[in-house]
Amino acid sequence: MTPAHRSRAAQSRAERPAAALARVVAVATTGALLALGLAACAADRPATAPPESASVTAAESEPPAPTTAPASIGVALPPAGAAPDYQLGGAYPPAEGVGIVARDRRDPPADGIYSICYVNGFQTQPGELADWPETALLQRGGASVVDPEWPDEILLDTSTPEQRSEILDRVTPWITGCAADGYHAVEFDNLDSYTRSHGALTLEDNLALAAAFVEVAHGAGLAVGQKNAAEDTTALREQAGFDFAVTEECAAFRECGTYAAAYGPHVIDIEYTEDSDRTFAELCAQADAPASMVHRDRDLTRPGDPSHVFELCGAR
Repeated sequence: MTPAHRSRAAQSRAERPAAALARVVAVATTGALLALGLAACAADRPATAPPESASVTAAESEPPAPTTAPASIGVALPPAGAAPDYQLGGAYPPAEGVGIVARDRRDPPADGIYSICYVNGFQTQPGELADWPETALLQRGGASVVDPEWPDEILLDTSTPEQRSEILDRVTPWITGCAADGYHAVEFDNLDSYTRSHGALTLEDNLALAAAFVEVAHGAGLAVGQKNAAEDTTALREQAGFDFAVTEECAAFRECGTYAAAYGPHVIDIEYTEDSDRTFAELCAQADAPASMVHRDRDLTRPGDPSHVFELCGAR
């Protein structure tokens, strides 16, 4: 994973349109999938079982969920309160005591540790543009629409059932590949790409595709993580069926409570303190700070790099 996949939190907060914050979603998961005209993709669950401490289901471990949220689907949720590491900049042996590791889909899962597979489902990956047909890319005024903060990423066009189907066809092998490799969960990034589309896309467009991604992942035996997009949490949880959250800087931006209201203790937070006027220890001390919280350098470097930062909250 290149450094292009460091935090998007500050950028997304600076550019969110006011309308997106007030939008009410009326799309149901079933309707979204019918619109796509796709059947759920089933695959064998990974042979590697999650650690015993992580073998819980939504029904066993979460507080009462909204009535429109999916019932227990038997997937293994991230172990509540376990120490996380975020290794999108490249895989390395986790520190002692780490119980959750997130890695790019092109890296193997961490051996014997609950592992989350990163998938960029709504924008192109740096270096992978050639893998996408032009019809899947969002066009405006004859040019591809790029993420203003990450100009090597082009927004995918989620605006029609046909284009969502094309994207799903491309991403499904990534999801099922994560399961086959032994990952326990998948996180989908750039759920809020519609806020960068200059009005060409809507939350409903992205929600329909997200619901399809979730259906495929659940069919493959993977739990599914919402990546950022705090303002859309209720819709993503209730309408698309996400199981937990992976957040960047929810403590710095005082958004952790939003995620916890939907996912209870299953919130994993990565903090980059250069964006905050508070130290990591101060962020850890916030009343609503998630128990699973890590301080990383923004480039997500490996140990040995002069920029490498890895720090967990102390005893609370």
